[in-house]
Amino acid sequence: MRFSRRIQQMDTSVLRELLALTAKPDIISFAGGLPAPESFPVEALRMASDRVYRLCGRTALQYSPSAGLPSLREKLAQRHRSQGIACTAENFLIISGSQQGLDLAGKVFLEPGDLVLCENPTYMAALNVFRSYECTVMPVETDNEGIIPRNLEEKLAQNPDAKLLYVIPTFQNPTGRQWSLARRRAVLDIAQRYGLPVLEDDPYGALRYEGEPLLSLKSIDSSGIVTYMGSFSKVLSPGIRLGWLLASQELIERYTSAKECSDLQSSTISQMAVDAYLEDHDLDAHVCEITALYRQRRDRMLNILEDLFPAGASWTHPQGGLFLWVTLPDWMDSAALLPEMVSRGVAYIPGRDFFANRDIRNCLRLNFSNSSEEQIAEGLRIMAQALQRVM
Repeated sequence: MRFSRRIQQMDTSVLRELLALTAKPDIISFAGGLPAPESFPVEALRMASDRVYRLCGRTALQYSPSAGLPSLREKLAQRHRSQGIACTAENFLIISGSQQGLDLAGKVFLEPGDLVLCENPTYMAALNVFRSYECTVMPVETDNEGIIPRNLEEKLAQNPDAKLLYVIPTFQNPTGRQWSLARRRAVLDIAQRYGLPVLEDDPYGALRYEGEPLLSLKSIDSSGIVTYMGSFSKVLSPGIRLGWLLASQELIERYTSAKECSDLQSSTISQMAVDAYLEDHDLDAHVCEITALYRQRRDRMLNILEDLFPAGASWTHPQGGLFLWVTLPDWMDSAALLPEMVSRGVAYIPGRDFFANRDIRNCLRLNFSNSSEEQIAEGLRIMAQALQRVM
């Protein structure tokens, strides 16, 4: 068989291995980005689904508009207007999870050989998507406040035809860092001067444990270059497979055309169930319950890292989200250490695959949302003992 060049250069084995690790009952896994199952509003979603089937079951089982359920889009518009974004329901496209949003951005903006700019490090699955469009992914250097504007300016001066900037400004995956407001304004100003489209990914922004919310890039976008991407996966359930794109109407029309080539529409029943849930329940109150649980787990992980991890290791202190980022001494390779860790019953994601050039090997990502406090303590104890032997 003759396969496309695109599929031959795709390598998603790391993600498959990640999901396999999370499914093993004998492994304490800090690897995946899974929300805690006990955080899912099972009964509330069951009641919402029952109501939909009872009152409008035949409609729920039928095709629905490609752009998404109008009432759900209106609810999203109301929420985002309260966050300072000028928008209407017409600015939204309902998508089948954030991963589809990444793919649609590739369909809309990218040709083989194009250049995509991203944070260094960044979300590994986004790198896979952009590479699948036969693009070059160029990392832009970051610090604790986000992308370094001077480095972005240098990259764009050398590559003015860059097609897309992909960023996660709030509780970034994998580092957990949050861009400062000044950095957000500076990066957006540079992108606007170059006419560079920006894809702002925000799956974690609602999961805040400390500090005050900051303006999104979309809320300060005066030229319509920012596409904002959100998801219900981390605040309700990843299994419902629903997210959204928020952009100018011109861009939404392009994204909708691209989506119609992929799946025509996102699940009608999932949209109607979530819409009914939002009618009858306070999503913000539910998010408060989730954040209380995750704050405890984050604090437990930070305290144990401080108590047990050897000198020479450092880590981020995320104000929200699902991850923190550990940096080991320069000479260490977190991927080489992983087999021993797994043999001892604990797993994490090596940092290498979060870097566009795969050139940094001494970092790793830890997830705290999907482990109990007891599992966090035991898993980090195992990791600390193994690190002590080699450091």
